[in-house]
Amino acid sequence: MSRTELTPSPDFTLSATGGTTVSISALRGTPLVLYFYPKDNTPGCTNETAAFRDHYAAFQAAGCAVFGLSRDSLRSHENFKAKLEVPFELISDPDEIACAAFDVMKMKNMYGKQVRGLERSTFVIDREGRIAHAWRGVKVPGHVEEVLACVQGL
Repeated sequence: MSRTELTPSPDFTLSATGGTTVSISALRGTPLVLYFYPKDNTPGCTNETAAFRDHYAAFQAAGCAVFGLSRDSLRSHENFKAKLEVPFELISDPDEIACAAFDVMKMKNMYGKQVRGLERSTFVIDREGRIAHAWRGVKVPGHVEEVLACVQGL
């Protein structure tokens, strides 16, 4: 499911792997992909992150930055990044600052119980800092290729 929104992207400044800090406003002028995923080292999140890793050179060729974001700690992200040999940074959002700004926290069914969790979502932010495309409730197979095609069309 996708939709086009040409609305300004929410801004945030959060810690990321590699001792870096990521701020949406500081990245203005560069298109970027921000993908929200529920948890490091789970099957769907591992497959999604591996797919972004495997297509990273094509995103770079399109002049686009890529960031993964979840509520996991920086330590968890560093381990996940090393295990998968991820070439881009993973953003830690334990206080749900970006999650709230992008409205990705939802009630989900898990083993028959309602739990509050992060809805797998991806946003393409254009050079002007606007959300050029948003995908919510993402299904992993084929998703990264769809995102890449969107970025290549910017």
